[in-house]
Amino acid sequence: MKNWNAQKTGLAERLADGGRYAAGKTVEVEKLRNFLEAVIRPGDRVCLEGDNQKQADVLADALANVDSAKVHELHMVQSGVVLPEHLDVFDKGIARKLDYSYSGPQAARIARMLFGGKIELGAVHTYLELFARYFIDLTPNVALIAAVSADKDGNLYTGPNTEDTPTVVEATSFKSGLVVAQVAEIVDQLPRVDIPGDQVHFVVEAKKPFFVEPLFTRDPAAITEGQILTAMLAIKGIYAPYGVKRLNHGIGFNTAAIELLLPTYGERLGLKGKVATRFALNPHPALIPAIESGWVEQIHSFGSEVGMEDYIRARPDIYFTGPDGSLRSNRAFCQVAGLYACDMFIGSTLQIDLQGNSSTVTTSRIAGFGGAPNMGSDARGRRHPSEPWLQAGKEADPDGPAPLRRGRKLVVQIGETFGDKNVPLFVEKLDALALAEKLNLELAPVMIYGDDVTHIVTEEGIANLLLCHDEDEREQAIRGVAGYTDVGRGRDAKMVQRLRERGVIRRPEDLKIDPLDADRSLLAARSIKDLVQWSGGLYAPPSKFRNW
Repeated sequence: MKNWNAQKTGLAERLADGGRYAAGKTVEVEKLRNFLEAVIRPGDRVCLEGDNQKQADVLADALANVDSAKVHELHMVQSGVVLPEHLDVFDKGIARKLDYSYSGPQAARIARMLFGGKIELGAVHTYLELFARYFIDLTPNVALIAAVSADKDGNLYTGPNTEDTPTVVEATSFKSGLVVAQVAEIVDQLPRVDIPGDQVHFVVEAKKPFFVEPLFTRDPAAITEGQILTAMLAIKGIYAPYGVKRLNHGIGFNTAAIELLLPTYGERLGLKGKVATRFALNPHPALIPAIESGWVEQIHSFGSEVGMEDYIRARPDIYFTGPDGSLRSNRAFCQVAGLYACDMFIGSTLQIDLQGNSSTVTTSRIAGFGGAPNMGSDARGRRHPSEPWLQAGKEADPDGPAPLRRGRKLVVQIGETFGDKNVPLFVEKLDALALAEKLNLELAPVMIYGDDVTHIVTEEGIANLLLCHDEDEREQAIRGVAGYTDVGRGRDAKMVQRLRERGVIRRPEDLKIDPLDADRSLLAARSIKDLVQWSGGLYAPPSKFRNW
């Protein structure tokens, strides 16, 4: 007879084995290695948190130091491969297979290890996609998570960086998996309960905060005049004519420039209250002047940002906060908001090909793409109308019957034709394809597919791909804003001119923008210190951003 309780029996065994190293639910750091060797089985699927920003660093270090004779062949399923320890487990033979979304600081090392056969790659996912698979075919046997504090019953307070924790715990705990939480301290009473204790099996008091990467801080002092020009083009050529109020910004300097131009250039254009009022967005420090100037009405966040805690606490009308005043972030909910409730995504990339496919993968770096494919895709399940969505849909399908015409999300890629070290943004063939060939991948890791991209913005102008009638026009529209790259020099000048006459391509002068006006004096804040002053001293930037 089939045993319908095998998973619950397995959990009971893990609890008993782990209990030998615990006092109630509490495991001391000194016993953590032996504890993990007791509760993790060879071949387990382990979710190590590994978020976009928040890292269960104490648990990661302990896992990387278990005996590989006892714990091996692990299948790691986690959002972010960020810490060195996340890859040490593969070097040491503790883990074998990896499914993830974002690798950021470890992008070069993960590429070397994939090419060297150290890692068996499952897939590079979008965040929502990986979260979804936690509930279908990548359900963790063990989840190693991070929180700010716990009480004696194992209730957790996650603070502003809740991020992926509720999703990971839900998938693991309700499928008889084991949940282990790293916390800075165990307290008598929590500011609020973010994860109920009956979903948490063991707690490790690390006696220090978990590591958080200040991923969304951009120093205005590093913003160039070229980035200011592309920001001006985006605001006047896309935000204004579509009336985009609900949106998501990427994390590059180009979008930081947009944020800092809203109270100046945007104000001059009379756009306050008409664009950029509601965001699915981390608490970008560069958005502080727009908030203080009354542009922004509401922000829901994937995670928090280092140093923004006091500012968020003082602006509860803008951010989602708990009764304790701290931010309540949630990556899964915010990804859904960005996918279905926002009318536009605008962000940067490393490569764009002739079809408009966009990628952050190069032959030497596999950074993953996190949530960008969710933000930067047209949600075919969307049914509620809005003016920008309907207008984009009409441009894409001008002859379709209005009641049956699908709207379109605006998906904008913004950048300069030559990036860091003079590397061209535009290429004939994405490096992602070369990577797929080298690793025998069935699917190349493309960040945003070309058929989702609606606009490309460079210092050369805006290419509105919605207005292209065929693939040839689309290619020439892309070449038309590719500047003096090889792709740009290969343009058909006559066709590009015809596209410009039709408004498919719009140069700065077509929008009455003088590139000489793209000056740093337009920025509402020109340094991190300026952002602190705009916040009334509430923003406390990390020390590496302080130069005064």
